[in-house]
Amino acid sequence: MSSRRTFTRPGRIAAIAPYLWLVLFFLVPFGFVLKISLSQTAIAQPPYLPVFDLAQGWEAIKPALAALSLDNFRLLISDNLYALSYLRSLFVAAVSTSILLVIGYPIAYGMARLPRRWQAVAMMLVIVPFWTSFLIRIYAWINILQHDGLLNQVLLALHLVSTPVVWLSTDSAMYLGIVYSYLPFMILPLYATLAKIDPALLEAAGDLGSSPRQAFWQVTFPLSWPGIGAGVLLCFIPIVGEFVIPDLLAGSNSMMIGQTLWLEFFTNKDWPVASAAAVVLLLLLLAPLTFYDQLQRRQLEGAR
Repeated sequence: MSSRRTFTRPGRIAAIAPYLWLVLFFLVPFGFVLKISLSQTAIAQPPYLPVFDLAQGWEAIKPALAALSLDNFRLLISDNLYALSYLRSLFVAAVSTSILLVIGYPIAYGMARLPRRWQAVAMMLVIVPFWTSFLIRIYAWINILQHDGLLNQVLLALHLVSTPVVWLSTDSAMYLGIVYSYLPFMILPLYATLAKIDPALLEAAGDLGSSPRQAFWQVTFPLSWPGIGAGVLLCFIPIVGEFVIPDLLAGSNSMMIGQTLWLEFFTNKDWPVASAAAVVLLLLLLAPLTFYDQLQRRQLEGAR
């Protein structure tokens, strides 16, 4: 065996491993969900038809394939419940991500400008909330925002309000919980990008007559676009499918798509419709990923 083959085999295995991971834990489960989305609801176990029985061979699978239909996707289009759930999820995700960017960028910028020995301390302060259970942190906000909670007690003690304010079961509480929970996901990629910017570039901008504000907008901000894109995607995509925070902190006037999926899966036991809604959600989220990928490619081509 040649030395070239000996040294390239581990590299080939390492290159194949991510694709195997995606096939096993993404494409295969997605195939099951897609198949269920094309099935019909049934009072049975599992609650959909047809069910493939590989033991019966191709003769049994062929009619099962013929029984698949697009009825569930047609239902998503015809029923306003699902359209409104998608629109609300996208709107909440867009607003929350914008708030996260406005808050997270200054924090990440300040962390990147700290002396090197203090940056690790600032990083720990951002990561520390992850050491507590996500669900416990959301229930803590319920105790803070409830009618006789800590927030109303402080406001009454400071005579800022005369009667307790209704915070819980409102959109404001939902946005507060989302921003609190996802803020580290915005800060960390921004900090990683801002910390790598060479200070000599800012010094050069100053030597050429740029003020600190002009140097920020002409040098720092354009170079931080990769971090902004990564932070936006890390926040926007999971917020669209968020279930726990809207269910516990928001009102019940209108539901996000995560709540609709829960309702269809566990209350209505309508797995085909829920699977169809999940497939459409995945297709919707491919749009920002594709846009970000194209933007990254254009930046790489421009740098060359």
